[in-house]
Amino acid sequence: MNYFSSDFRLGILGGGQLGKMLLTETRKFDIQTFVLDPSEEAPSRFGCNNFYKGSLMDFDTVYQFGKMVNLLTIEIENVNLDALDLLEEEGLPIFPSPKTLRLIQNKGKQKDLYVTNNIPTSKHLRFVGLDDLKNSLSKDELDFPFVWKSAQFGYDGNGVKICRSALDLIKLPDVECIAEELIPFKNELAVIVARNFSGEIKTYPVVEMEFHPEANQVEYVICPARINDSITQKAQEVALKVSETFNHVGLLAVEMFQTEDDEILVNEVAPRPHNSGHYSIEASYTSQFENHLRAILNLPLGNTDSKVAGIMVNLVGEEGFEGPVYYENIEQIMAINGVIPHIYGKRETRPFRKMGHVTIVNRDMVVARRIAEEVKNSIRVISIQ
Repeated sequence: MNYFSSDFRLGILGGGQLGKMLLTETRKFDIQTFVLDPSEEAPSRFGCNNFYKGSLMDFDTVYQFGKMVNLLTIEIENVNLDALDLLEEEGLPIFPSPKTLRLIQNKGKQKDLYVTNNIPTSKHLRFVGLDDLKNSLSKDELDFPFVWKSAQFGYDGNGVKICRSALDLIKLPDVECIAEELIPFKNELAVIVARNFSGEIKTYPVVEMEFHPEANQVEYVICPARINDSITQKAQEVALKVSETFNHVGLLAVEMFQTEDDEILVNEVAPRPHNSGHYSIEASYTSQFENHLRAILNLPLGNTDSKVAGIMVNLVGEEGFEGPVYYENIEQIMAINGVIPHIYGKRETRPFRKMGHVTIVNRDMVVARRIAEEVKNSIRVISIQ
């Protein structure tokens, strides 16, 4: 099929920052794009050919949007899968498939799949609601501490909480959930796997993630991870097994723990471009966004190797600020060699909201990490009334 400078129409469900960065690649290749998002302020609204405002969870909205395009992909998992099922039955190519999304959208089903396929992961229990979980505690089937996760619709620190005592249960919502064993670990790692419809598959280097202790959001992504070769190989092998199990087309970001005993345990996955791959825009030969596009169009995958060391710093809203956004000291960090800011296009900031990221590239990882710390301590995402 002729995708380039043609009448081919690519549909993207979700118009957030991931969609915005994906659109950079579609514009490079002159691929016509349609985007659906519930917000009229969506970051992707300027980069696509046609933007539509509407709910991603509404059957009719998603179905009618799908009827306008030749191929459909996502930038967020929380979409109406019944509509996607019908569109796929009617012949519309959808990547990742609704079947893959159903397995990933529910964290309980996702964890069960790991166990069934002998993929290393932490122990877990599934519950229909909060009373079910409390009942399990009363019967000593579950012990503190554990990690509580909402089975559906959680993201980036939302729908996740470490529970150390009964006090931590007080404000938990009464929803389907899982309780995971709290694992002591050395590092949180991630591997992005790209796979096209023909079965060509490539992995990006293992990255190391440093998290904000309160917001449970990634503060730094470091590539390559500062781990030895045996751990690198083990992490990539596990990621490839996960990819094979899901049989996905597109990108699959596999988040993992490196335990104190140097075991690799899968935490969870995302079937799309991912925060852990943003560094690739500047540091890799082929960015994760270009490879997602290549994969879903069944084109040859690009080189996933890194050209230089890359560190990504997340820009999130400062605590105590809410309203029209202002990036304090952004000129200061832009004066540093190898520092590239990405602003997502969200006009309103609030505490811990993802507003952008900064990539630091350098041939020396030690220097890159030092600059990343300087960037983190300099720029602030605030609001000036």
